Amino acid sequence: MPYSFRALDGGDLAALKRLLATFGDAFDAHDTYQGAVPSDDYLRALLDRPAFIAIAAFDADEVVGGLAAYVLEKFERERSEVYIYDLAVAERHRRRGVATGLIMALKPIAKARGAWVIFVQADRGDAAALALYESLGTREDVVHFDIRLD
Repeated sequence: MPYSFRALDGGDLAALKRLLATFGDAFDAHDTYQGAVPSDDYLRALLDRPAFIAIAAFDADEVVGGLAAYVLEKFERERSEVYIYDLAVAERHRRRGVATGLIMALKPIAKARGAWVIFVQADRGDAAALALYESLGTREDVVHFDIRLD
């Protein structure tokens, strides 16, 4: 199946909303991704920010996966890193190269935005994600902490 990959911009609100639904399905987190979808103005402004990247994978005109990433400007050197915040593929399109295609589509965008590396986190129990990311990069074992604001 030939897939296409496209970075989304402010004119792609419908595709971004379909991508949010895809994330909700893939992560079984419907309330997180569909419970309070931001306004069109918010999403348009987000898509137009240089520090945010959304790439969708399409099968014809159907969104079948995608990623959301953030450009993090460094302070110790004049360069950036790109953090893949979310990456998901619809279940019936998995194991067909979609996730790899998304990351390959991200590489030239990250380079154009001054990044020297792309990084991503994966849960220890997510064997598919770990295998994907290990095939593309160097594994670093780190401990992640969430610090609450309340």
